[in-house]
Amino acid sequence: MAEEKGPAIELRQRKIPKSSEDKMSGKEEKIDDILVPERPPKYVFFQRFAKIFIGCLAAVTSGMMYALYLSAYHERKFWFSNRQELEREITFQGDSAIYYSYYKDMLKAPSFERGVYELTHNNKTISLKTINAVQQMSLYPELIASVLYQATGSNEIIEPVYFYIGIVFGLQGIYVTALFVTSWLMSGTWLAGMLTVAWFIINRVDTTRIEYSIPLRENWALPCFACQVAALTGYLKSNLNTYGERFCYLLMSASTYMFMMMWEYSHYLLFLQAVSLFLLDSFSLEQSNKLNVKKGTFVAKIIKVINFYLVCTLTVTLTIIMKTFVPHKENGHMLKFLEVKLGINMTKNFTMNWLLCQESLQTPSQDFFLRLTQSSLLPFYILVLIICFLSMMQVIFRRINGESIKEAVTLEDGQIGERPEIIYHVIHTILLGSFAMIIECLKYLWTPYVCMLAAFGVCSPELWTTLFKWLRLRNVHPVLLALILSMAVPTIIGLSLWKEFFPRLMTELTELQEFYDPDTVELMTWIKRQAPVAAVFAGSPQLMGAIKLCTGWMVTSLPLYSDDDLLKRNENIYQIYSKRSAEDIYKILTSYKANYLIVEDAICNEVGTVRGCRVKDLLDIANGHVVCEEGDKLTYSKYGRFCHEVKINYSPYVNYFTRVYWNRSYFVYKINTVISFQS
Repeated sequence: MAEEKGPAIELRQRKIPKSSEDKMSGKEEKIDDILVPERPPKYVFFQRFAKIFIGCLAAVTSGMMYALYLSAYHERKFWFSNRQELEREITFQGDSAIYYSYYKDMLKAPSFERGVYELTHNNKTISLKTINAVQQMSLYPELIASVLYQATGSNEIIEPVYFYIGIVFGLQGIYVTALFVTSWLMSGTWLAGMLTVAWFIINRVDTTRIEYSIPLRENWALPCFACQVAALTGYLKSNLNTYGERFCYLLMSASTYMFMMMWEYSHYLLFLQAVSLFLLDSFSLEQSNKLNVKKGTFVAKIIKVINFYLVCTLTVTLTIIMKTFVPHKENGHMLKFLEVKLGINMTKNFTMNWLLCQESLQTPSQDFFLRLTQSSLLPFYILVLIICFLSMMQVIFRRINGESIKEAVTLEDGQIGERPEIIYHVIHTILLGSFAMIIECLKYLWTPYVCMLAAFGVCSPELWTTLFKWLRLRNVHPVLLALILSMAVPTIIGLSLWKEFFPRLMTELTELQEFYDPDTVELMTWIKRQAPVAAVFAGSPQLMGAIKLCTGWMVTSLPLYSDDDLLKRNENIYQIYSKRSAEDIYKILTSYKANYLIVEDAICNEVGTVRGCRVKDLLDIANGHVVCEEGDKLTYSKYGRFCHEVKINYSPYVNYFTRVYWNRSYFVYKINTVISFQS
């Protein structure tokens, strides 16, 4: 035993740092061990508890303040409390009106079961069509809101519309809180969360559409996705204990379920997330204790392949399983749209060209990047992204060369690219950003995580240490300088943002704006008073959504683009703005059992800023009345534009249509049932 101890003692002595006096150094080490006692466990526990408590308090407070800000801003913008119910409902535009109308229908139903049955077998919305509105329009948020409104007894305290928008504003507060927590988990300081919230609110024109359309599906779904991302971030951390992993796993499962239930397009975003996790796993950037795969044997390689497959397909498989319980018809036109958008294919189809002309589906404008730059968000995001990406590439090359990853990365290492949660967010934000550069509406998915990643970076000592390790500073210790900058930089940014943007936010809350549309109010009032209850109205899909909400009358089309039949209906009804004969228009309208036709002057006399993007221009292209490409044959129409000709009240138009109401914006025509066909 003595002989075995000798070499061990000599080996320990070789590991001791060089010193002029080995014996004295050994004594000093023993003295240091005695003179530098560890902090009492109670002190460490109290310190951690105080840090977590203050951070959680700041996160919850940020979310609550943002929700209250949205409520106050909405009141100032629409004067909601001073308006009648009809004027309030008109503020819901397009597809938002459809969602809220079904919320009203659920509250009017004698029971919840009866309300659900009427929505799943709905034949009172679209003429000659019975639809499962819950499945087709993802009405689960409205079902949940109606249940909560009645179960909590809120019908005796608050009006339904306030309860509805209050839930959405509350979810936005949860959204902000989740982003706060994610940035906090990544950086280790809740100062990053505060900066995330500040950037999110300042750039809210590019982070959310809550101001323009409250009932949108994304306003219900994205807070759930943000909670899932926060839970995933915590799960990927290497220093998480077993109970923390279980909590994160349960939160991920619940939030993913809610996310898929709230939004029909959730599977696209989840697929991008699955790709990010697959790439993370492919490069073996996750911790070994989460991988549980031994390398080198044939069985291990097979397990690795299966693991790759599961990581890649888990989300998609889960989506398919969930869609079995939450039915959803895939959008077949999505692929066609992307083909035309990317220039792979060309089309004269009215619907495809109309979608391509929508501002939200264009490429981002220069104003978008200018706004992000003015708030200092974009420059810091680019800086953080470059540092994290280069560090990630370093780790990948080391893995390729056979080097192993450390179980725990310390601040002195200066290798932020070895943290799996950071790499996941880098890959995810690159994927989201790539699509946001193609379609502008996708910026609402990307920009919130730009705020989060940039705030994490400037507040993270590890990121600054990584940078200074590359620069090889000699005069100043890199860790000390990193700790200083991780506090100084966000403080300076926060003060500058406060000075420049806080007065603007307060001004928005003090300015009284006004949303008033008297022509639409008059139209809805006339319909409710004069039109028969069984009447069916035809017109633009956006207006039909408002009619369904404000009057409850049946319509021929809706502003929804996930159903082929509805898309065809929309195109056919839009023919009232084309160069077609009165007989053609009459046959189209009567085929859908329409009783009244509404012509909008804004569409008929539209002056578009983009050439070829007016509704009447797109109809002329689809009908072959104009040349859009070389080699196309021009088909001359002997008829004038219907929306113009029908206003003149001459034959044959008066034989098919009788004007019964008009104002400055709308012309309502009764579709005659008994006519004499003459040209």
